[in-house]
Amino acid sequence: MQGVIGAFAELDSTVHAIEELRKQNFNDLSVFSPTPRHELEEVLAAKNSNVRRFALIGGLLGVSFGYWIPIWMSDYWPLVVGGKPIASWVPYTIIGFELMVLIGSLSTAFGMFALARLPRLTLTVGYDPRFSHGDFGIWVAAGPDRAPQAAELLRTHGALEVRNER
Repeated sequence: MQGVIGAFAELDSTVHAIEELRKQNFNDLSVFSPTPRHELEEVLAAKNSNVRRFALIGGLLGVSFGYWIPIWMSDYWPLVVGGKPIASWVPYTIIGFELMVLIGSLSTAFGMFALARLPRLTLTVGYDPRFSHGDFGIWVAAGPDRAPQAAELLRTHGALEVRNER
C-alpha cells in the first residue's frame, strides 16, 4: 500500500493536519503518538471498540457455566438435607460470580489481542522509531496521483519531514 508519512513535533499541528486531510477526503489515516492523547481520538472520530462484546459474552458464559456445574453435580450426587431443595441457586451464586469474572476477563484479553491483531509479524507501514520518543506521525494512504497533494498538505501544517512510503 502506498502513502505519505509526515513527522510532527507538536500535537496542535498534527491535529490541524488531520482536520485538513479529512476535509480533502483523505480518510485512510494512521496516526502514531508517543502517548495516548484525547485530542487525536476526537479528531479521528474513532469508533468504539468491540472488545466490550467479548467481555459481555464471556461474562454471560461464565455465570451460566458457574450455575450449571453445581446444579449438574447436585443432580448426580444429591445431598438431601432436611427437606431443602437439591439444587438451590443461593449457594451457587458465588461460583457463578467467580466464573463470570474469570471467563469474562480471559475473553476480554483474547478479544483485545484478536482485534489488535497481536502479535504482528510484519512491520507497521509508516512507523518510525522517533514516534515512540516524542514526535507525532501521520501516515496517509494515497496513490501516486494524490500523494503530492497529501505531502504538500502535511508540509504546510508544519511537518518536520515528509516522505513517500510503500
